[in-house]
Amino acid sequence: MAYEVNKNTIIGDILDHSADAAPFFLEIGMHCLGCPASRGETIEEACEVHGTDADALVEKLNKFFAQA
Repeated sequence: MAYEVNKNTIIGDILDHSADAAPFFLEIGMHCLGCPASRGETIEEACEVHGTDADALVEKLNKFFAQA
C-alpha cells in the first residue's frame, strides 16, 4: 500500500518518509524545509501561509507516492 497524506499530515513526517517529496514544497515557495518550525506544520498550515491550495498539494503528493 502506498504512503498517503492528507491536509493534516505533518511536513516533517512526509520528508522523513521520502526526502524526494521536497520539490513539491519548494514549488509552492516553501524554501525553509530545514527549519524546525516548518517541519512541524501540517500541509494545510503551510499552504495557508504560502497562499496555495492544500487540496492540490495533497493530490500531487499522493500521486507521487502512488508511483514510488
